[in-house]
Amino acid sequence: MTAEDQAGRGYQAKAKELFGEVCVDKSLFVRSGIQARSIPTFVGEWIIDRFCPDGELTDEIRDKINSFIQVHLPRKDQKQQIRNRLLQGEAVTVLDHFSVTVDLVTGKRKVHIPCIDETGLVEDGIVDAHKGLLSGGLWGAGKLTWHAPRDTGTRSGEVWLTDFKPMQVSSLDLDYYCQQRSHFTVNEWRELIVSSMGYNPDIYKPQQQLWLLTRLIPLVQPRTNLIELAPKGTGKSFVFSNLSRYVRVLSGGKISAAALFYDLRTQTPGLLTQYDVVVFDEAQTISFDNPGEVVGVLKDYLESGRYTRGRQGATADCGVVFLGNVPIDSLGKPSQAVIFRHLPQFLQETAFIDRLHGLLPGWELPKVKSNSPAQGIGFKADFFGEVLHLLRHDTRHVEYVNEHVILTGTEEMRDKNAVTRLAAGYLKLLFPDLKPSSEEFREYCVKPAIAMRQHIRVQLCQMDSEYRALTIGFEIRP
Repeated sequence: MTAEDQAGRGYQAKAKELFGEVCVDKSLFVRSGIQARSIPTFVGEWIIDRFCPDGELTDEIRDKINSFIQVHLPRKDQKQQIRNRLLQGEAVTVLDHFSVTVDLVTGKRKVHIPCIDETGLVEDGIVDAHKGLLSGGLWGAGKLTWHAPRDTGTRSGEVWLTDFKPMQVSSLDLDYYCQQRSHFTVNEWRELIVSSMGYNPDIYKPQQQLWLLTRLIPLVQPRTNLIELAPKGTGKSFVFSNLSRYVRVLSGGKISAAALFYDLRTQTPGLLTQYDVVVFDEAQTISFDNPGEVVGVLKDYLESGRYTRGRQGATADCGVVFLGNVPIDSLGKPSQAVIFRHLPQFLQETAFIDRLHGLLPGWELPKVKSNSPAQGIGFKADFFGEVLHLLRHDTRHVEYVNEHVILTGTEEMRDKNAVTRLAAGYLKLLFPDLKPSSEEFREYCVKPAIAMRQHIRVQLCQMDSEYRALTIGFEIRP
């Protein structure tokens, strides 16, 4: 470890001093045992903060946490117990991912409650106060009651959501977050972000840390499309499943056009209009119910941010990410030059691949081990997820890239758009205050952006003679 790296460990004390309560000891999540339950990290950290805000995880507090989870975070096999408690007139508070749909035929707002596999009704004021319930849903503490039928005729009893408290930061000063960046070195800030993602920066080299941060670019930069290819066990989907409520992970299998774009039967907009990022995990197993339609519409969206299904058109700024497993050789490199050959047919179509802005070389990251989870201070997941979401709307970083970067070696607009979005994403993550030195901007933003786009160009050239070999270069304007 270099002296510069050792100095970088000071990020933890600085983070606690400058950011206070929005920081947390990330090791508490692992030591509490909560990770054994299938819940996002931000939910676990919300629970931990409720019981040990001072960071002291004693056996007594661990028992209280486990008791709280047993009561309020029911397992699927406990749903009948929850239903029975409601039937007996008890008000039950559960932690779950609640989502609301509006039925224009009946004029009712209906809430889906996954832990009991029920759809109930919700108080109007709750929806008005928490609009996120209408846009993909929110994790939170919901108070449920059961209303008995008013008569013995056709009416049946109904479950009601009568109170709701979201598990997310209530307010956030983005300007303060950006301003405090100046107190950290590049190494310190990068390690703080890696720890906030849930990874232990001590076991990753600086370049590997930068590749980890790359996974965040679609969360922070609108309409950025990535593909990460790696062997199994490198933790490709971890950050997408645990960090932000604005991400939807689809794990392999068959995916419908209705779910992704627009459901013509229910007149419901699809996932691309509801989330900041849609992730196709286990990309090598993906299939579509109508491949021709889905791939065609998806290509249009990746290119323009617009799509049409039936008579319904939509625009969105959702990023699309593909995560795929590929075999590697004894040197840790992909076992064949054309690595897209391991993926479904639509991901072997060069016109589709060209619409992906960058290829993240996940094979350069180590496999997840027992010491891989974060061990020190990082931002709370709910806070950091909101920071990334708010930074999506800041256009100054794209303007900075356009002002300072001149691409050479290519005149393709797709190459320019890809490098611009990727470099702007790195800039938002590493220099949200827009104050990098010229060398920092070159090394940490532009070079990795070009490397990722170059991976795409190399694959295109090897797969299709219409794509000529080229090397993307750049110059930095002062």
